[in-house]
Amino acid sequence: MQYIQDLLFEKQDKAFAEFHRRLVPNLEPQKIIGVRTPQLRALAKQISKEEICEAFLKELPHEYYEENQLHGFILSQMKDFDTCIQYLEAFLPYMDNWATCDQTSPKIFKSHKEELLPYIYKWIQKEHTYTVRFAIGMLMQHFLDEDFKPEYVRTVSSIQSEQYYINMEIAWYMATALAKQWDAVIPYLEQKKMEPWVHNKTIQKAKESYRITDEQKEYLKKLKIAQNKSM
Repeated sequence: MQYIQDLLFEKQDKAFAEFHRRLVPNLEPQKIIGVRTPQLRALAKQISKEEICEAFLKELPHEYYEENQLHGFILSQMKDFDTCIQYLEAFLPYMDNWATCDQTSPKIFKSHKEELLPYIYKWIQKEHTYTVRFAIGMLMQHFLDEDFKPEYVRTVSSIQSEQYYINMEIAWYMATALAKQWDAVIPYLEQKKMEPWVHNKTIQKAKESYRITDEQKEYLKKLKIAQNKSM
């Protein structure tokens, strides 16, 4: 929408745009305006109070990366679960980069985990890269502590994909799960239940975590798989 785009270009930082293009290399350079995240969050808060908000959320796909970021930030602050899910399900197929995927995190989900879980299972079975990545991210964010069940690790570890951004999210999830639920997760590495690249990336990320003890890191080193495959 021209109104939204005008607001974004008013905040454009061309040097930042050049830098940010390297962080999301799958997007065409001209799709990135160059607006910093704090400004986008503030703008999302502003727009969410305006009548134009509903029209903006319904106008998909967006033209610019920052419009997608804005969209995700607006969803993240919605206070009604059903409304948020409705708009999120419409938006997920149009997510086209890891940053928008990872930074879309509705706060309302924290108090609606039981209702959220069936959607996660639905999303995780989709073919769209960032829908699957988003689903894994929601399991990681909301279901690794008091609401954890071993079946969630089994679900994530069984995902088979050739997509880099899905496999990176699997490794990130498994490494985080190791830090929080070691006994439930370590058998997946001991028994080599994942693809070698994901297996090794999980170990790498876990070794980088301050939440993994030195003794655990030494043990993980012994579980690395020799392989040549690269993503």
